[in-house]
Amino acid sequence: MSAGRSKASVGFAARNIGRAALAGVAALVAGCAQYAPDPIVPADTAIKLDSRSLNDPRLRAFVGSLSPRRASGTGTGKSWGLTELTYAALYYHPNIEVVRSKFAAAQAAVITAGQVPNPFLRVTPTYHGVITVPSPWTVGPAIDFLIETAYRLPIRVAQSESLAQAARYDVETAFWQVRAGVRSALLKLWGSESRLVLVQRRQSLQERLVGLLERGFSAGQISALDMAREQTNLNQMKITTAETVRQVAEARAELATAIGVPLEALRSINFTFSAFAETRKIPDSTRSLRDYALRNRSDIKGMLATYEASQSALQLEVARQFPNVTLGPGYTFDQGDNLYTLAVGAELPIFNQNQGPIAEALARRHESAARFLALQAQILGGIDRSFAIYRTTTKVLAQADALVVDQRRHQQEVKRAFDAGEVDSTSLALADMELLTMEVSRLDVVIQLRQAVELLEDALQRRFFDPSPDPLPGSL
Repeated sequence: MSAGRSKASVGFAARNIGRAALAGVAALVAGCAQYAPDPIVPADTAIKLDSRSLNDPRLRAFVGSLSPRRASGTGTGKSWGLTELTYAALYYHPNIEVVRSKFAAAQAAVITAGQVPNPFLRVTPTYHGVITVPSPWTVGPAIDFLIETAYRLPIRVAQSESLAQAARYDVETAFWQVRAGVRSALLKLWGSESRLVLVQRRQSLQERLVGLLERGFSAGQISALDMAREQTNLNQMKITTAETVRQVAEARAELATAIGVPLEALRSINFTFSAFAETRKIPDSTRSLRDYALRNRSDIKGMLATYEASQSALQLEVARQFPNVTLGPGYTFDQGDNLYTLAVGAELPIFNQNQGPIAEALARRHESAARFLALQAQILGGIDRSFAIYRTTTKVLAQADALVVDQRRHQQEVKRAFDAGEVDSTSLALADMELLTMEVSRLDVVIQLRQAVELLEDALQRRFFDPSPDPLPGSL
């Protein structure tokens, strides 16, 4: 009877263990995520990139979600300005998706950091072939629980949350960089197209002047030297015009790249350059702007979050001086006997007390602090340089304005003399040429001033071009 009962007990225990194991496996399978392949086909992605358009209804819906009034101004036959093109870049530019994916991964890491370690199940059935009574089987399932000490879990969560915060600020920084790329390309396009208008007018005027001189040369009134000089000037102007046409084409290509669309997508697009017509007045005092940038730029905030993560990393390594504890309650059916066990384990910090990783974490925290200081110094230098260029260029523009006024006054005097019959057409053409040349020089200074404002925008992360109240992601 004893042997029969023992065999029955073994069978009952085995069945229960089997059922529990099957139930556990079923629960694990039901709760597990399933893998779904998502292959990349280069040919398909190339087609999608090549088919991008600013007339895409989904893009207009995206623009409408940010600014309904601007959405009504985009589309076929409408004009695209700096803000609208920035919206398009935020929709299309691949770098935005990259940083968003990194941010999503950092958020997922917060979940990982907060997970409590799963217990570990051990089952060690043993068969004793030489023993038949009361049972040849020994069955010993045990579960090991890891108990983390020294508040490691909240420290680990704090570290991952700081890294996620840094990743979020990286997204804002990427927004600024994308806008800066669009702004720079659009400004270059505006400058090259504006210059092309003037140099084409100057070339036409030079061609008229050469025609007048040719008639004078044929009549023996103009020397061959004067004729050759003006012909050389005309040839140089043709080269300048061709170079400016090239700059316009290059700027359009740069703008397409900055947005993230093929060049063909910009072929029928009307651009508006009103953002560069005038800029918000920039104060003479830079103290408040400097202080704000040194505290509130997205990369400053991101670096601060990274430093906080290094603080948590050091705190975690210090906590690892204290060993975790492992509890292993178990049950053993040993040849008819029921045995209950409780195993307690812990690492013995005999050979080291985690001093190496602590020193590494301390060094990384020091490096993070040094990087933060270096970033602030770089920003400060960029602000000072940008303001210096802006102020100097402003003075140069004032001088160029005065010279244009003087040259225009001179041209008007020559025009009145021509109307009175006191000078010939050649003199008037020369006066017109001098005025156009001065206007081209002034335009170059105006472009340089807008480029100085570009530097200020980047250094301060503050909008001076198109400072509309429309919402933009991040701190745009």
